[in-house]
Amino acid sequence: MNAAEMAQYIRDTFDGVHVMQNQGDTFFLYDPERDLPPQRQMPFATVVTGDHYDRVSALDRPGFYRLNIGVTKATYVGLLGTPPTERDAAGLLDLTGHDLAAQDVFMPHPYYASQYWLSVINPVSTLPAVREYLAEAHGFAARKHANHRSRRQKP
Repeated sequence: MNAAEMAQYIRDTFDGVHVMQNQGDTFFLYDPERDLPPQRQMPFATVVTGDHYDRVSALDRPGFYRLNIGVTKATYVGLLGTPPTERDAAGLLDLTGHDLAAQDVFMPHPYYASQYWLSVINPVSTLPAVREYLAEAHGFAARKHANHRSRRQKP
């Protein structure tokens, strides 16, 4: 599944998704009414196709992309252990022990692992798990959206 097919899968599979793009990268937000203020616009998944934000994944290779998914703490810790918190001078998390350019392997997100984001470059054998994690991330985003709406509507 290439980057365009992954983006199409997310668009076609999950309801209420608002898609935003920047520099060829795609950001998927749960915003069924398309009315979230900018400060509340947090994606639940992203498809990054270039080295616009970091070079650790070596996405300048033809056909490479990184899928990033914001999962729950329990899922993240169960898969990858305690998230790192130490950062280098560029703001990248210390992910010693992870080859951040490896394909088809779940790894911590280089910037957002401490917020329970995981990444996978060019998923193939990991696709069944990717689909589960995307469903979880979408559901989690939908619950947060509904909770925020209900708090706003209370007198």
